[in-house]
Amino acid sequence: MTSTFRYSNPPSLLENVIPDLGDVVGLLERNAPYTPLGGWFRPDLDIETARTPMWFQKTWMDPKSAVEGSEIFVQHERYFEASRQFYDAEVVVPHTLFVNLMAALPDCGPGHTDNPLFRGRDRSNTPMLLLRTMLWSQLFERWATRQATAIWWMNDVEGGGIAYWPEGPDKPPERHVGSMANTTIVGDNHGMFHQVEPVGPFDKGKILVSPLAELAPANDGSGDWAVNDRGVEAYRAPLDEIRVSVLWKAHVFPSEAERRSVENDTLSFEDVARIFNDDLTKRGEEFRFDVERIKDSSHTAELAAIYPEPIPVGTRASIFETGS
Repeated sequence: MTSTFRYSNPPSLLENVIPDLGDVVGLLERNAPYTPLGGWFRPDLDIETARTPMWFQKTWMDPKSAVEGSEIFVQHERYFEASRQFYDAEVVVPHTLFVNLMAALPDCGPGHTDNPLFRGRDRSNTPMLLLRTMLWSQLFERWATRQATAIWWMNDVEGGGIAYWPEGPDKPPERHVGSMANTTIVGDNHGMFHQVEPVGPFDKGKILVSPLAELAPANDGSGDWAVNDRGVEAYRAPLDEIRVSVLWKAHVFPSEAERRSVENDTLSFEDVARIFNDDLTKRGEEFRFDVERIKDSSHTAELAAIYPEPIPVGTRASIFETGS
């Protein structure tokens, strides 16, 4: 399958993004602790079992609230300008900001696109596999909400690069690696595949923790940060040896008039079923999507097999596929 996602311009690389990195360190410290990345793709994860890599995350801003100091990212004018240029859009509305902290990941993160949004259908009311199938079916472009993403890196660590596919999954990736400190890539991570590369230190092997683990400053005078997992210290390191990245996301619209004109054009589950089933009939498929079986994961998986998600050229095995 070949993706239709193509852009006239590649993602923008911004340098010297945050004037004072101490502001970000303060944000990190005030909002600790951080907990392991979960994910819709790991629904059966046992909270008492150490099977999760040291990839920690926390939301700093969502549509309902924002932590103190987050405006240094949320209202960053260079993010707005790069987003306007990338999408040829006038309206940019930030809605989410979250932080990732990673260490001792000897394998890549998953090669993926970020989770899609459609007017009326999002992760709050629709199973994630169904949303992703809607994206890759290319039947719901009319309702897709365009999303700009800015990824900022605080520091340079051993490894820690990112591969990304700006020409689509059927072309080789580009990479941003080395000299990443205080840089940002702005583009469309909802349409563009990307993959976090291995993060050091690599002499520690693969350290796995349970979903109950927490990463926070050690507060013992050492300046280290420590991972505590069910009362046991699993890892510690100075902050400058932990890969820190901050993701900013915004809705984008060509104009305010267009934003207003489409806001009431939303998808119901009945709409989704009708559009899929019309296409399945055209394809000569016997399968029909049943709105009454929305919560049946096997039913949704059968639909997803008909509209498969591409595997990008040059993608590498993820840490979630290598024995974690």
